[in-house]
Amino acid sequence: STKMVESILMVAEKPSIARSIAEILSKHQSTTRKGPSPMCPVHEFSGKFKGRPVSYKVTSVVGHIYSLDFPPEFQSWDKVDPVTLFDAPTVKIEANPKSHICKHIKKEAKGMDMLILWLDCDREGENICFEVMQNALPKMNRISGQQVFRAKFSAITEQDINNALNNLGTPNENEAKSVDARQELDLKVGVAFTRFQTNYFLGKYGDLDARLISYGPCQIPTLGFCVDRFDEIQHFVPEPFWCLVPVIEHGGTNIKLEWSRKRSFHKDVIQFYEKTVKKNKNATLVSVQKKDGHKSKPTPLNTVELLKIASNSLGIGPSTTMHIAGDFNRSTLTIKTLINN
Repeated sequence: STKMVESILMVAEKPSIARSIAEILSKHQSTTRKGPSPMCPVHEFSGKFKGRPVSYKVTSVVGHIYSLDFPPEFQSWDKVDPVTLFDAPTVKIEANPKSHICKHIKKEAKGMDMLILWLDCDREGENICFEVMQNALPKMNRISGQQVFRAKFSAITEQDINNALNNLGTPNENEAKSVDARQELDLKVGVAFTRFQTNYFLGKYGDLDARLISYGPCQIPTLGFCVDRFDEIQHFVPEPFWCLVPVIEHGGTNIKLEWSRKRSFHKDVIQFYEKTVKKNKNATLVSVQKKDGHKSKPTPLNTVELLKIASNSLGIGPSTTMHIAGDFNRSTLTIKTLINN
């Protein structure tokens, strides 16, 4: 009898990453079709895995498959004391039902032999690995040996993708569970305090132009930084300071030196240097200048400028740059790793 060719399902975190992986591994020979999810195409091609011929199927999710919420009995603002939310149970619900990601993964995993997870290499990506496994594994064939593999990569390049495929590991359950814990803390702290302070402030100040006063574990500290900085700017009092700008003349060329102290807020220090220079026969005090200084706020880096700098200075394409920027928003990926690759 003829032995059936093994089949492998690969899942990435975004459709664009799935497409790039398929293009690289198939050498642009993959075919593409639609799946149950309108957002996640499926790319298919034949290749080899550990020296054996296999059929590959590459698709993706669109971030987290699930989000966390409270059961219906804890949804009422009037009947539920916010304090009780800290001990309340939580449930996972499909994050975007209209995308049909659960149905998509279950259908594409049906009858497959192995699963290779190409989620982003951070804790969030590790958590999504287990969300994919939850949907895929019950539909896959049962085979002996390792069935689930984790690909680790830091850039969407041919070298990085092939290296990841040749050095597969396993998903990290501890990192995934740390994200579960963080999500539960964010939900409980955020919802409890939002309900409490909304009811408190609206009851105390009836003329507030807000129906909801939200609280978030990241949002509130960030707001605190903004308020502190605003207060610093509002209460800023200009102070005079003095700088030394020494210049050496050598071979007809003037070389400007930099004072290691940068500046001094003490006039007597500068006066000491001024007297020392005047007494020295090899040094000349050329001028004493006075001017007002103003430090402008930094210009925000918009997306277009980011793409220009990444392309011109680092040689990174637009798609990869946006992927990296998304990772930087939540991950441990470092720019040093990306440059080295």
